[in-house]
Amino acid sequence: MGSALTTIGLPVALGIIMLGLGLSLTLADFARVLKQPKAVIIALLCQLVLLPGICFGLVLLFQLPPVLAVGMMMLAASPGGTTANLYSHLFRGDIALNISLTAVNSVIAVITLPVITNFAIAFFQPFDDQLGLQWSKALEVFAIVLLPVAAGMVIRRLWPSFADAMDKPVRIASVVILIVVIAGAVASNWALLVSNFTQLALITVLFCLISLTVGFFVPRWLNVGRRQAVATSFEIGIHNATLAIVIAQSVLGSVELSLPAAVYGVLMFFIAFGFGFLIRDRSTARGAAVPAGERS
Repeated sequence: MGSALTTIGLPVALGIIMLGLGLSLTLADFARVLKQPKAVIIALLCQLVLLPGICFGLVLLFQLPPVLAVGMMMLAASPGGTTANLYSHLFRGDIALNISLTAVNSVIAVITLPVITNFAIAFFQPFDDQLGLQWSKALEVFAIVLLPVAAGMVIRRLWPSFADAMDKPVRIASVVILIVVIAGAVASNWALLVSNFTQLALITVLFCLISLTVGFFVPRWLNVGRRQAVATSFEIGIHNATLAIVIAQSVLGSVELSLPAAVYGVLMFFIAFGFGFLIRDRSTARGAAVPAGERS
């Protein structure tokens, strides 16, 4: 079991992050899904079906120990993180689609994350005395994921000006708290992290690259617009590692189970940034570089 810093601090940090997400959401963000059904359906199928299947294949290929294999599957089952919105904005994706996908994914994850985690635990059997996420623990997942989001949406509905004013402070507070908590967790489990980093680095990098690639090229192959494909790429490619870490340590009580998400959470920032430059719209960039009076 992790220290009090991780068992208490991580859920608090995640709660603040999800509250911040709720402060930026309205019911219209869910309704917007109906306006772009093709992009949303493709993204959800990739997120919920294709990527867990790919991750399962990678885990078998790399022959990870059972507890790390389950940790990887938990990571694959985690929805996109709010960081995806930042990358999508940076590389000219459809931010509205990102927000809608994050909202829908967060709701669906309450069901799919326990299902995929239980499948992985039953298949790899990392714990002799634990069958998986029982109903009571699945309720914890619900509380961790949805209650702060719902609270944020209620605040925005009732006090929109207050929600707008609190949006930036909540984002800053969530980042600061998360950095402090993760730094403490890394320090207290340094030896465990270092001893497993080598065997986890390659599979997490590969999984992140595949997730980003699937998220961009599958929609493009199916004639989804470029800006929408950029949005789905980051939504699918940037998994909510913090959520996976919290479920592993606070709900299932295993620091080792959280290691894949911890390694992924560090490396994916650099991978996503590099991938963004690869898929950026070069024609737009060239157009921006040409003075307005010289454009035809």
